Amino acid sequence: MKSLIVNKIKPIEGSHTYFSLQQQLKDLHWHFIDECNWPEEFPYTPRCEFQIAHTATQIVLHYKVKEEYVRALAIRHNEDIWKDSCVEFFISLDEKKTYYNFEFNVVGAGIIGYGTAEKSNRARLNSEIIDQVDVFSAIQGKIENKQWGIILVIPIEILELNEISGKRMHANFYKCGDDLPQAHYISWNSIKNETPNFHLPEYFGEIEFE
Repeated sequence: MKSLIVNKIKPIEGSHTYFSLQQQLKDLHWHFIDECNWPEEFPYTPRCEFQIAHTATQIVLHYKVKEEYVRALAIRHNEDIWKDSCVEFFISLDEKKTYYNFEFNVVGAGIIGYGTAEKSNRARLNSEIIDQVDVFSAIQGKIENKQWGIILVIPIEILELNEISGKRMHANFYKCGDDLPQAHYISWNSIKNETPNFHLPEYFGEIEFE
């Protein structure tokens, strides 16, 4: 099981762009999302890495992706985000009993869900709550082999927390694209399952907020 320390940074305040925030986060460590869990059926592994930090009241995630094609058909929250060029963050506050899933595509349309791993016990949060996540993204490159980045600033109130410093939790980080020309399902912490499935908290890694 992988683990990482989530460093504390200054609060994200004021007006920003993707590029100004990228500069503010430049000294944070990069972690790779490079576990190709189903190599026979889905061998394509785009380059994907992320930075993570917190401000005591916000979780800040920065994903950087290089992939052959970029797709963004979902333009509203709670549409089929996972079919597009999508990055995801699943986090459990209670030893993997329940977890939140944050899924955002390249243009910032998102899904936030909560519950157990059983689909019947999961619910999606409404668009008003998803809008509380500040999203900054940018796309560079030609039609093929594009590079894109997305920064998510997540208020911890969404997790029903008042403070996050000093807490240990479990999480996994993903990159997918179900309907891209080369479908792929890669993760930070490896998954041992016969078929693609990110909703397996037993394969979450450990994260600790300093």
